[in-house]
Amino acid sequence: MSCFDGCHCFSHKRGSSILYSILKNGTQPDRQSQRAAALVPQQACACASKTKVALRYPQITCKAASAVLVKTLRFVKNVPCFCELPAGDQELLVRNSWAPLLVLGMAQDRVDFETTETAEPSMLQRILTSGQEKREHQRNTSDRVSLADIQRIKAFLNKCWGLDISTKEYAYLKGAVLFNPDLAGLQCPHYICGLQSEAHRALDEHVGMIHREDTARCAKLSGTLSVLSSVHADVVAELFFRPIIGTVSMDELLIDMFYGK
Repeated sequence: MSCFDGCHCFSHKRGSSILYSILKNGTQPDRQSQRAAALVPQQACACASKTKVALRYPQITCKAASAVLVKTLRFVKNVPCFCELPAGDQELLVRNSWAPLLVLGMAQDRVDFETTETAEPSMLQRILTSGQEKREHQRNTSDRVSLADIQRIKAFLNKCWGLDISTKEYAYLKGAVLFNPDLAGLQCPHYICGLQSEAHRALDEHVGMIHREDTARCAKLSGTLSVLSSVHADVVAELFFRPIIGTVSMDELLIDMFYGK
């Protein structure tokens, strides 16, 4: 594995355009031309979605993420309105909110992490190890986590850290994420919708009282949740927990931890 520090095809295209200019004109491009070329918007490439990555320090990062998960589930248990919900609704909410709540908790606890690019096996390696594909798929977490996935998580963390979110603001954001009334199968969707609205209202009131001079802060905080919605639970599970729980179902682990089995 090697450390990844940029898009390979972007640097290749940029270098090729300068080389093409030299070969075409027989002269070095002047500074003005170089600056103009640098300002030309580059088309998005598929590198980020194709490049597979893994944690650079899995033992350290997974331990930190596990500690945040324990704190997250404890937070959920201590929300009085949550405890009044039917058991089925509680389980649905936990299963569907644990990942965004965990990433919110990582932002709050300032948990950062590094990744490394993983080498793709050659065609010959795939042929020779075809009989081991199933076992390798179970062991290898990098086949499901792409650089694009990491960029989404990092973008969210950086956005939160840039806003310097307070403990109360994190609590209200967690409430807004936890009480999702749009889940199929809920017994009390209207009540849960009211709880989510209450969390948003409490956040607005708190921000209006503490940050009166920053009239756009509520919109900025709501914007973090939009970024968070692009982070997928299966990616969070594969990245932060698969290296330590192996083939154990994340759903089973969550319920066991939540109910203390």
